[in-house]
Amino acid sequence: MEKRSYERITPEELEILLKIALDDFKDFVRRKPRYRPLKDTLLLIALCQGAAMHYIDGVTGVKDFDVWLFFAEIEGVPKFPPRRRKSYNIAFKRFGLKRVDILGRSIDKDIVESCGREPVCCITRYLNEKRTRTARELAKKAVVGLYPKELFGNVLWPKRARNYRYVR
Repeated sequence: MEKRSYERITPEELEILLKIALDDFKDFVRRKPRYRPLKDTLLLIALCQGAAMHYIDGVTGVKDFDVWLFFAEIEGVPKFPPRRRKSYNIAFKRFGLKRVDILGRSIDKDIVESCGREPVCCITRYLNEKRTRTARELAKKAVVGLYPKELFGNVLWPKRARNYRYVR
């Protein structure tokens, strides 16, 4: 399962990843009622790290898929638990068996407020400011939007690759 695949990531694979992330989050808040208010603070779901780089350049290869959910930090709502990682082994038609990791972070209230909760602004500031180890690590690679719908398939990070969009 650790073998890299160099197949192109298509919108079909992105749809599968989005569904896994949404189903996982739905199950998470069902099992952990104290986190239900997070449903109203979801800003962005994105493919990140190596697979996102491969989506852009086609040469990095895919070892696994890291899908991140980003939430607005709001007073009175618990932050997304930073140590939570849920892994799934998924058989993709084009990639074979790959691990899909679902992770999440709450973005600082000051960033969210200054961006007016606009997802691209929030993730860009979060990655630019690199206040946390996670932000520093994510900033080294790429971020491709999955949700909300208008960001689906768009490269959100790095800035130099923003005009990229998958073309069949």
